[in-house]
Amino acid sequence: MKKLIAIIAGLALAAGAANAQELANFAFGGPRIVSPEIQGDSVTFRLSANYATVVNLSGSWMPNPWGGSIPMQKGADGVWSVKIALPSPEIYTYNFVVDGVSVNDPLNYMVQRDGTRYLNMLMVPGERTENYFPANQRGTVSYKWYDSEILGINRRLTVYTPYGYETSKAKYPVLYLLHGAGGDEEAWTSMGRAAQILDNLIEKGLAEPMIVVMPNGNPNQQAACTMGLPNKEMSWNDPAYQNAYVRSLCEEIVPFIEKNYRVIAKPESRAIAGLSMGGGHTITASILYPEMFDYICPLSAAGSATAEQVKALKDAGVKLYFLACGTTDFLYEGSKALDKTLTEQGLDHIFYESDGGHVWSNWRLYLNTFAPLLFK
Repeated sequence: MKKLIAIIAGLALAAGAANAQELANFAFGGPRIVSPEIQGDSVTFRLSANYATVVNLSGSWMPNPWGGSIPMQKGADGVWSVKIALPSPEIYTYNFVVDGVSVNDPLNYMVQRDGTRYLNMLMVPGERTENYFPANQRGTVSYKWYDSEILGINRRLTVYTPYGYETSKAKYPVLYLLHGAGGDEEAWTSMGRAAQILDNLIEKGLAEPMIVVMPNGNPNQQAACTMGLPNKEMSWNDPAYQNAYVRSLCEEIVPFIEKNYRVIAKPESRAIAGLSMGGGHTITASILYPEMFDYICPLSAAGSATAEQVKALKDAGVKLYFLACGTTDFLYEGSKALDKTLTEQGLDHIFYESDGGHVWSNWRLYLNTFAPLLFK
């Protein structure tokens, strides 16, 4: 009996030690600190860093977010803080600079990943951002793996299915949503708030329920860098890899989705959109496969099309060509040139111009704007 009690006591101690290891990740005691804290028309940022000598705040809402910063003041309790006017409704990123070292806000669990960087988020409520917050009826974001013979690797993509997909027998249209340079298959869900935007639009009856497929546009990557998988060595001068990703998208990913999901496998139920590099991929896919997508949406696109290529799209009966770019974007002139070609060839289209440059605040706005126009 004593031996049994000793065994039970030993197990209890082991469990306690395990719990202690987990609890070591948390700080207990002391006053509760909130950061960021929105109060009316202001927001306060705080950081407990009694050891620090200089702490500054850097945020994407600032005129010079890459070099500018705001000094924070140290309180008697060792907590640094600064109170600023609340920026206009949008999603911003920020960080602290502590004695010259950039650090994230440990009190803010809202983060987004931009390549290899994790950035804290400041979400300011308002009309502009009302669809960026969680809806009541939420779809599902999942990851799928497929084999690419064209690229020679097993690859991961992200798939959004709308609320009710699992219990429905209906078939859905599909939006293929492409990221830009430096991104991966998680960019649109992390920084673009794609799931929240679609959830809200669908719940409000403003957009058709649809599946959204977000592939990895880096042809040498198996998946996002956070998976820790090696990249494939590729010679970009090899003719075999010319437009390899776009060919894989149209010849492998589209058939994979149409085989594994309940979708309407027709051009009128396929849309393609992408930002920057993904906008270039969107244009290229529409040129190489003019009859595959009836809805084409290049956003701040790094690409162009000739008059003959636009005519092919017109002859194919494209239902929507939504071109968008910020007026201070370095690719704005290219978008204007594409708009001119579309106009000259008589292809009915929308050229959506917005303030600002090559930034996620624009790309979220564009998705929120063109998604209600799809599959009508």
